[in-house]
Amino acid sequence: MSIALIVLAAGQGTRMNSDLPKVLHRLAAAPLFVHALAAAAPLEPARRILVVGHGGAAVRKAAATFDPEVEIAEQAEQLGTGHAVAQAMPLLAGFEGRVIVLFGDTPFIRPETLAALAEARADVTVLGFEAADPGRYGRLVTADGALDRIVEWKDATEAERAIRLCNSGVLAADARLLGDLVAGLSNDNAAGEYYLTDVVAAARRRGLSAEVVLCDEAETLGINTRAELARAEALFQARARAGAMEDGVTLTAPETVFFAFDTAIGRDAIVGPNVIFGPGVTIESGAEIKGFCHLEGCHVSRGATVGPFARLRPGAELAEDVHVGNFVEIKNAQLDEGAKVGHLTYLGDAHVGEHANIGAGTVTCNYDGVMKHRTEIGARAFIGSDTMLVAPVKVGAGALTASGSVITQDVPAEALAVARARQETKPGLAARLFEKLRAEKARRSKKD
Repeated sequence: MSIALIVLAAGQGTRMNSDLPKVLHRLAAAPLFVHALAAAAPLEPARRILVVGHGGAAVRKAAATFDPEVEIAEQAEQLGTGHAVAQAMPLLAGFEGRVIVLFGDTPFIRPETLAALAEARADVTVLGFEAADPGRYGRLVTADGALDRIVEWKDATEAERAIRLCNSGVLAADARLLGDLVAGLSNDNAAGEYYLTDVVAAARRRGLSAEVVLCDEAETLGINTRAELARAEALFQARARAGAMEDGVTLTAPETVFFAFDTAIGRDAIVGPNVIFGPGVTIESGAEIKGFCHLEGCHVSRGATVGPFARLRPGAELAEDVHVGNFVEIKNAQLDEGAKVGHLTYLGDAHVGEHANIGAGTVTCNYDGVMKHRTEIGARAFIGSDTMLVAPVKVGAGALTASGSVITQDVPAEALAVARARQETKPGLAARLFEKLRAEKARRSKKD
């Protein structure tokens, strides 16, 4: 069966006390709504629709970055969840399949739970949970094992408020049916809103079936305040660390390592203390990331070592057995097998050949103020310390640059390039100069 996904992301989130739309606040280095999309990814939904409202332009931009194929529906006025879904339904005209409605501020629903919703046979299926403290959650009212209706807390009787089976807000239904049901919703309730939850009672009035799929309460955690966002981050990181170690990754100080939502680390990799992973990082088996490194948008191959105190930026590609040492920054650069960059170096927009050695203080001068330019360093080349490589420039295989050189022209294979001023030595001049300077300092002290 084809699956379509509608993610509701139109709310302002006033309790966040922020100019930023709530769904753009980040959890594990990604906007909140991305977690909802990621949870549904294993279902391979044919359509993905994000309903935006407050700050819609910013949400659109972020959505295009993380999922260029996501479709956007706009809810100009926030008139309730049912109204939000109604704005998305025209995009699904003619779609034959099941629709799952998720919330952009509910990041922990598991793919397995969504699969159960997708496979449910009832006309309308709601995700529910048994709450330790039901509080102000909507209640799921059942009869003879079937779901009869959903009652919002503010509209519930005392008897209904005593029910512990609670509504997560997430539901699934056939696309055509869901469109008909939301089109017939009324806002005759305490909040004056069109509740998506009312589709259950509407379906039952038509003689259609409704049921509940249960999940753990922790999956339904919504983010409404910065304190809740911080708790969600802590929960995500704890799960990510535990999962990595179960998969055979060594974390020498787990509580100090921070993962992104999509971090992938292979078995027998070692991660030192105070390492931060941004989006788009893959670490292969047997690689080592030493302490105090920051990585994003990069790939580190088997047997490579990084750090300590190194930074890998987007486009950094490290082949097997590459060594990147302390205070090295790499951006949009490929390092072939066995290349070494020991310390205090910047490599941007570059290709470093296999077993090349990059000396301390080397900089690829890749930006002219308007455009970026590439540096090509051949296999087994030796770049002397404090070499400035002014791109575009090529250093051939087996070539050598002298320390302190400013390389502005291509260096042929196996050639030595020296590009620095000739040293001149003046015997005794240092002593005479210091004597003169000390005398001047003394004269100024007396004058003061």
